[in-house]
Amino acid sequence: MKITVRGSTVVVPAEETPRLRLWNANPDLVVPRFHTPSVYFFRRGAGEGEEAGRYFDAERMRRALAEALVPFYPMAGRLARDEDGRVEIDCNAEGVLFVEADAPDGTVDDFGDFAPTMDLKRLIPAVDFTGGISSYPLLVVQVTHFKCGGVALGIGMQHHVADGFSGLHFINSWADLCRGVPIAVMPFIDRTLLRARP
Repeated sequence: MKITVRGSTVVVPAEETPRLRLWNANPDLVVPRFHTPSVYFFRRGAGEGEEAGRYFDAERMRRALAEALVPFYPMAGRLARDEDGRVEIDCNAEGVLFVEADAPDGTVDDFGDFAPTMDLKRLIPAVDFTGGISSYPLLVVQVTHFKCGGVALGIGMQHHVADGFSGLHFINSWADLCRGVPIAVMPFIDRTLLRARP
């Protein structure tokens, strides 16, 4: 399947965010440094006519993402090492990679039962890990439009910044902001509660 990138940008928080370093719990340190992939497929709704493609308006998604990155500010950071070499999150607001792409010959149905394939992997932006841990975004997003009017939202989230539950909390909060609804539950960022006892 051919996928053509329309454009890519780095989305930063819409407002000033705390500049600090977040400690990682011991279980976070044994997690491999890769982005956990997830892809969400959306079919074009019947009878939507000209409005069909607008439910995934990239500009609205970027604005909502910038808003979501304010309370979820670690997502816009980078990995770093403290003076002892321990991996931590540098909340530096460098941003999230946002890619918009087209699959002009593809449809949502081409993915069948959604089993992992190379085509499925191409719906998530590739991360270049060669520059060291502080060089790549912790969150990468790709919106791919299919010829059928369907859309895939591919997300790669670095496991140091979010586990499955907190990652889904972020995605749902971002979706709320896209719809014009406020975030229902704000994230709790203090990780020191997970420190091992001496």
